[in-house]
Amino acid sequence: MKAPVGITTPVLTATQQIDSRPLTSHQRSLIALVVLGNISEFFDMFLIGFVVSLLTAPWHLTGLEAGIILALSGLGTVVGAILWGRLADKVGRRRAFFWCVVLFTFFTFLSVLTPDRGWWMLALLRVGVGIGVGGLNVSSIPYVQELVPARRRGLLAGLASVFIPLGLLLGAQAQQWLGDSLGWRGLIALGVLPVFLLLWLRRVPESPRFLQLKGRAEEARAAFAWALEIPAGEVGLLPAATRESKAPYRVLFRKYPKQLAIVTLGSFCFILGSFTVQSWGQTLLKDGFGYSAAAVGALFTWVAVGDMAGRLCSAWLADRIGRRPVLLSFGVLGAVGCLIAANARTGGLFFAGVLMTMIFGDGAFGILNAFGAEQFPDEVRATGLGLGYGVGATAKIFGPALMGALVGGSMIKQNVTVEAVPPAFYLFAALLAFGGVVYLMAKETKAATLE
Repeated sequence: MKAPVGITTPVLTATQQIDSRPLTSHQRSLIALVVLGNISEFFDMFLIGFVVSLLTAPWHLTGLEAGIILALSGLGTVVGAILWGRLADKVGRRRAFFWCVVLFTFFTFLSVLTPDRGWWMLALLRVGVGIGVGGLNVSSIPYVQELVPARRRGLLAGLASVFIPLGLLLGAQAQQWLGDSLGWRGLIALGVLPVFLLLWLRRVPESPRFLQLKGRAEEARAAFAWALEIPAGEVGLLPAATRESKAPYRVLFRKYPKQLAIVTLGSFCFILGSFTVQSWGQTLLKDGFGYSAAAVGALFTWVAVGDMAGRLCSAWLADRIGRRPVLLSFGVLGAVGCLIAANARTGGLFFAGVLMTMIFGDGAFGILNAFGAEQFPDEVRATGLGLGYGVGATAKIFGPALMGALVGGSMIKQNVTVEAVPPAFYLFAALLAFGGVVYLMAKETKAATLE
């Protein structure tokens, strides 16, 4: 039946087609790939902490040597976020994801070959591992954002970060059940398994928005068709795209300085406020409040579960009440947890404060990086997120060092007492609350198109 004369049927654009349809199996496949990739990579980053604990006695590691191994892992993630954020806009989200996995697994494999007592070699190799890990999250979030409906983008892109704490659980379980049989080399070798993700990645196309920036319109149409699971001829008009600038950092600093400042400062505050609590909470419970190592391990299993629940909640709420109110409320509630811990006189109350801090303060990362990526246009989206988050992630180096200075003692052995808790946790409370306020200055992107 023909349409009446003078009446035309509206033509949906490709992005409107994405927004108007339920998720396809191909879109779910991309999301699952990104989620599993982030879990696998951070499994290794968390596992190295357990490996170092196994090597302390046989390698006679000093506190300084163990600290250098862990600190260089953090340094690598900072470099990786900045480097791969730019490369994801230059060579593509898919290719950046590919090389992050290759880099990460290659340096992990070399780590297995570290000679006994070769702590310095292990430390240097951890930089390479960290560079791969640091780039994966900032390249994979735009990858998902550019192929899913706007109304669900917060949750679906946030899933890349939601399940990262599962890496901690898997690392703990690997140490508990496989540590004795595999040894430290075998535990590190488990980190090579994500190389098989590259076979999965071969079945997923490049982001259509990146392809458009490169003038590859037909490939972009094919990528949209893959996501929608329809013939390429049925894909609507492609969204407008600005060709990539040859000077992306100049564009970033000239056109988007406010957005960059918000992502950098907000990331720094949330990371310093929550990551340090996570990294030092076990030590304070054990040496400050007298808990056994087994009890601390059991308690921090609940911390990992609570952290995942918080991240999932923040990603889900972001699509319902908006990104800004979620980050403000999670920052404030995380700060309340720090205040509880700061004034605790018992280990139970201290742990309750730590748990609340991780559920909300660290739980904010379910949407924090996804919201940061949405502040920038296609041409500098990964570059802006990578630079802002990368600089903010220096808190992973400063935070533990600051806590170590407050705890006191020598570089060989820390003198852990609960006296260090109040000043440190008051600072963390202020940072989390301020971080939430910082994101109030960002542009709200709930249900907004990326254009």
